[in-house]
Amino acid sequence: METFDTLGRLVTLPAPGDEVKPPPHWRDGRRVRLQRAVGYACAPSDHPRNCPMATKKATSKKNAFYAQSGGVSAVINASACGVIETAMRQSRYIGKVYAGRDGIVGALTEDLIDVSRESPAVIRGLKHTPAGAFGSARFKLKGLDQNRAEYERLIEVFRAHDIGYFFYNGGNDSMDTALKVSQIGEALGYPITCVGVPKTVDNDLPHTDCCPGFGSVAKYIAVSTREAALDVASMARTSTKVFVFEVMGRHAGWIAAAAGLAGRKTGEPPHIILFPEIPFDRDRFLERVKQCVATVGYCVVVVSEGSAYPDGKFLAEAGTRDAFGHSQLGGVAPVVADMIRQAHGYKYHWAVADYLQRSARHIASKVDVEQAYAVGKAAVELAVKGVNAVMPVIVRKASRPYKWTVGHVPLAEVANREKKLPPEYITPDGFGITEACRRYLEPLVAGEAYPPYRDGLPDYVRIKGSPVRRRLKTEFKL
Repeated sequence: METFDTLGRLVTLPAPGDEVKPPPHWRDGRRVRLQRAVGYACAPSDHPRNCPMATKKATSKKNAFYAQSGGVSAVINASACGVIETAMRQSRYIGKVYAGRDGIVGALTEDLIDVSRESPAVIRGLKHTPAGAFGSARFKLKGLDQNRAEYERLIEVFRAHDIGYFFYNGGNDSMDTALKVSQIGEALGYPITCVGVPKTVDNDLPHTDCCPGFGSVAKYIAVSTREAALDVASMARTSTKVFVFEVMGRHAGWIAAAAGLAGRKTGEPPHIILFPEIPFDRDRFLERVKQCVATVGYCVVVVSEGSAYPDGKFLAEAGTRDAFGHSQLGGVAPVVADMIRQAHGYKYHWAVADYLQRSARHIASKVDVEQAYAVGKAAVELAVKGVNAVMPVIVRKASRPYKWTVGHVPLAEVANREKKLPPEYITPDGFGITEACRRYLEPLVAGEAYPPYRDGLPDYVRIKGSPVRRRLKTEFKL
């Protein structure tokens, strides 16, 4: 593959896996040599010539576009803060910074937000504000062969507003969209640098140690499980014997596993965790509940929304599908609780964490907040170096003490792929987590990053959302 170096000279990039000899480079006024890079093992600070995903570094200013996608989290705005603050410091390469109102829908309908109209204090405040400040959307763009018009519309809007950088903050499906936009932009003669910014509370993106958003959900679920279990234990002799707690996780049991951090010793709750990775065995489950109540006096069950029977049917499948084509789940906690009531007659309570788990910024993990900001910052640094169609990832260097850095991988290696809970993280009986899983999870929930409080409540920010003047005469109908 041929590209241009920073002096405009034509060079040939190495094939993935080839060892790259470090070229001389100037840094801070001194001539230095870069470390060797192999294949795709590139860090955001590497010279773009060493990265197989590099393109010619921008020589003229282009505007940047940022959009949030899918379900939001307690820290997605921290990533937005990382993108925006870093982009505004890159005035040599980036002009205006725009955001899509309600995610990619804002791009399709030319409903853009002028981020430069927001105050620096509001942008800083995004770091401690949950949910999607610019609006998000569950809107999956179909394949290029199925609906090319949507992608052509995106390029039309980007061209009209001189947008040369696209930062898409989302999960598996969003990375696929970013990849396709980079491909069709090139095909239509309007090259655009597309960098994905990872976000998913499910923690199911591959090639990254963890996903921004997950650590805070994990912390919330572990804390809630421990606190609710104390409540149940205090009343179990004369009242509730079983508590069922439903958490998110359609195909991957990372969030359910996090509940296991609530207890460490034998007999401590949660007593049973139902993972999507383990086919549900009704008889075996009900027998374990009975044994637990007889031994401990009560039973705390944590169930992932994606728990399913051996044939793949979800315990709580509602028979409908969402905007991404996924089965709509109707709530598994009441299903499991009623199953226990019919079999054993125990008094029970159930709860669904639902939006509470992903919006609980007041109890966010400090590590999660720092990582969310870091991947947003890295996305911009990669883009202005000409690195295209990639996603920043978290690279774990050590667990105790926890050390991490930011690398990146091609979007093609992430798009539409899921990372499930590995078998070695689940106990042999299928109802708990192993020490290996605990070692992985504990660093991710570490530290507190409390938001500022006012009158006893978190003081979150709201953007003005000043619109950008439309330049196209055609309208796009969703």
